[in-house]
Amino acid sequence: MYFEYDPGFLSTGLNLSPFRLPFEPGLFEHRDREFGPLPGVFDDSLPDGWGRLLMDGHFRSLDLNVAEVSSLGRLAWLGTQTMGALTYHPPAEREQLDESVFDLHNLARQSQQVLAGTAKDALPQLLRAGGSPGGARPKVLVGYNAAADVIVSGEDDLPDGFEHWIVKFPATSDPSDVGAIEYAYSLMASAAGIDMPPTRLFETPAGKRFFGVRRFDRQGNRRFHIHTFGNLIHADFRIPSADYADLLKATSLLTRNHQDVLRAFRRMVFNVMAYNRDDHVKNFAFLLDDATGDWSLSPAYDLLYAPGPGGEHSMTLAGEGRAPGRPHIRQLAGQADIAGRDADRIIEEVQAAVAEWKRNATRAGVSAGTIREIARRLPRLG
Repeated sequence: MYFEYDPGFLSTGLNLSPFRLPFEPGLFEHRDREFGPLPGVFDDSLPDGWGRLLMDGHFRSLDLNVAEVSSLGRLAWLGTQTMGALTYHPPAEREQLDESVFDLHNLARQSQQVLAGTAKDALPQLLRAGGSPGGARPKVLVGYNAAADVIVSGEDDLPDGFEHWIVKFPATSDPSDVGAIEYAYSLMASAAGIDMPPTRLFETPAGKRFFGVRRFDRQGNRRFHIHTFGNLIHADFRIPSADYADLLKATSLLTRNHQDVLRAFRRMVFNVMAYNRDDHVKNFAFLLDDATGDWSLSPAYDLLYAPGPGGEHSMTLAGEGRAPGRPHIRQLAGQADIAGRDADRIIEEVQAAVAEWKRNATRAGVSAGTIREIARRLPRLG
């Protein structure tokens, strides 16, 4: 794959991928085939898991061999309906679909059919709104008007009064109250001083409740460029190979802001203490300010109780993945020029917030059995 910046864009100074994509005139050949067919900044536009499942199902419905659909073909199919700020032109033609108000209960039911392989085609709304989000769990992009309590399709620009949100549905292996669990975790994270977007539970007339989070790549209809940590450094999120030392170093180099390093450190401590071991390299991201060219650590996302691969953290802490403790955290703090007193303060603040798990889970409506099971797993750092 070859790429070349337009000379006019180079004059803006907006380096879209500072570590792996040269910000200079001339043709660039992507040779890191071990990572994948695209440079990481463009791979960030492609969906993982759920979005790819829907996309592949759509291509099969057109009698296409999924293995023969190129990455560029997938980007063209997404066109302007991407996460982040990058769009791809000319976009492939897509059927104009119903813009009516969403029925979340029906979409959730259909998502289960898609995951189980019993539905030949997803609902048009599900395909349109679920084709670009990453992650393994079913989800849709919606527009939400809080004043009217109305949800509409949200992958394109929205009318006045609506905000861009993501609504998640349970995967087949998830507990029925997974939405409530993630909502409780968002409350804990906010109490722990972690930068979280607004979250809520969306309830259907049938009594089902689904976790929703406001998108941080949109402000009104303005789009913001996002680059995940994994694709920034060309690390495959499917293969645990990175350490939090890499995240803290990359954060320092990219943002040049010690406050962002402290935010990343706090998120690491939360993942340890809240038993979120699905902390892979694509579950951290950075935002580019197109007015200044400055990068910042994005708000947190995908914070949830998760045992992780083989019961270990996807990213190790100073080499330790199974039982990281205060010594590993303090070691990483020293490497990142974080003062010991600051590290200890963050640990205590996070520990105090996580200690409120039962209260937050009860508020969110998590089942009593799940509350007890997660509470049993939450570690305390001596």
